[in-house]
Amino acid sequence: MTQASKTASVEQSTKAGRAAVVEKPGGPLQFTSRDYRITNSRDVRIKIKACGICHSDSFAFTGHFPGLKYPIIPGHEIVGTVDEVGSEVRRLSVGDRVGVGWHAGHCHECGACRSGDFIACDKLQTPGITRDGGYAEYGIFPEEVCAIVPEKLEFSEAAPLLCAGITTYNALRHAGALPGDTVAVLGLGGLGHLGVQFAAKMGYRTVAIARGSDKAEFAGQLGAHVYIDSQKSTAVDELNKIGGAKVLLSTITSADAMTPWVEALSLNGKMVVVGADVQPLRISPIALISRRRTVTGWPSGTAKDSEDCLNFAARHGIRAMVETYPLAKAEDAYNRMMSGKARFRVVVEP
Repeated sequence: MTQASKTASVEQSTKAGRAAVVEKPGGPLQFTSRDYRITNSRDVRIKIKACGICHSDSFAFTGHFPGLKYPIIPGHEIVGTVDEVGSEVRRLSVGDRVGVGWHAGHCHECGACRSGDFIACDKLQTPGITRDGGYAEYGIFPEEVCAIVPEKLEFSEAAPLLCAGITTYNALRHAGALPGDTVAVLGLGGLGHLGVQFAAKMGYRTVAIARGSDKAEFAGQLGAHVYIDSQKSTAVDELNKIGGAKVLLSTITSADAMTPWVEALSLNGKMVVVGADVQPLRISPIALISRRRTVTGWPSGTAKDSEDCLNFAARHGIRAMVETYPLAKAEDAYNRMMSGKARFRVVVEP
């Protein structure tokens, strides 16, 4: 579509769509109809095709996050097609396949924004927390936060890459390891099964760590070169016997379970925490000082980061393993994810 035809087609319309809404903290999902009309010239309206369910969606249900405003539509792993564009939209056209993740806007004024680190914005906008998210048929978002989704990826496959995918991908590519270095991924769940795939395709000597010997074959199918059963009393020693990990990506959500693995970091090794727990890490300073080890965290990423992640996944055959539910069963889908019975990712499809 030419710029002239794109601009000429912009006659902002209103579309009604179903949405699953949390009215108040502790409340259930309730279905309602919302009117979607572009009021900002740089926004686009997205016809949502899939929305991944993340454990962080619980913030909308519990209210345990600063800046939450009710009623709120949860969901921040959103993919779909552009349905309409604002008059100043230049990069996107109607019909484009796009996705929106944790980053849905920034203030442009805080120190992080002025440094170009928009994901760390003091007033970060996030779907399902500070603005309506993706448990709906439509959504309206700024053009700048929309990532292009490659044709090779199904919508249901792409949705989890907007959070679980970009978080593990970004953490690994910024952790400082070089191809051939040993990178361990702690956990083989929703984030971990993606982390192992990314690490292997990035050229690292990839170690998968999870509970039970029965996951060894699966870890190998994901690309892991070594598997360690974390339930064995010698698990940490096994990683140290092969030189320790230059980078250990911790995707689990138990601070107590990740703490012992600091001792399996190599000289100048780094643990990157992407699995959130409200409990503190109890780490011996000696374990850090003696081998110059570090522990750090990594948040999600911007639309450009998401595009990098999506394109990398499309090129290298990396896929999220998902269970899908219709939007009408969004509460069942959410409960399934939060129960822990869904081993990988859950996606709702309007």
